[in-house]
Amino acid sequence: MENKIIIAGFGGQGVQSLGMFIAFASIHDGKEVTFLPSYGPEMRGGTSNCSVVVSDKPVASPIIAHPDMLIAMNKPSLYKFENTVKPGGTIIVNSSLIEDKVKRTDVKVLYVDANRLAVEAGNSRTANIVVLGAYTKLSGVFTPEIMKAVIEKKFAKKPKVIPANFTAFDLGYNL
Repeated sequence: MENKIIIAGFGGQGVQSLGMFIAFASIHDGKEVTFLPSYGPEMRGGTSNCSVVVSDKPVASPIIAHPDMLIAMNKPSLYKFENTVKPGGTIIVNSSLIEDKVKRTDVKVLYVDANRLAVEAGNSRTANIVVLGAYTKLSGVFTPEIMKAVIEKKFAKKPKVIPANFTAFDLGYNL
């Protein structure tokens, strides 16, 4: 099993955090993983993406030319990476910010109203966690319990935000 993911959006959308959650879950589950961040010099508002490779075997390279899955958090990211996804792959689209539809017919597409669902979860900053839930369900790489353990560990110093993050995760997972 090898799962190659590109996650892309604006800085400040939690793109890097989303990739790290997947990487930490890989480690927690005894899988091999690489995480390669890429972002501009701006902290918020600039472009941001990361590549994550999860595998049962050692990963030869963190560079991904043709991902199995694309998570596009904004329109420029969808345009930039849509055509790189392998035929038969999956694209998760943050439909809160991307009204356009994926043009390809050889990939599975899930439109996630992540920003709205994050507000519904009780914290508007959890849109990336909504998407993490959708990824977890679609990929089947991790159980929801593993991902929730990682979320809990990540926010251990901010226990007040854990319930909203769990709710956001569940909303994405149950789409």
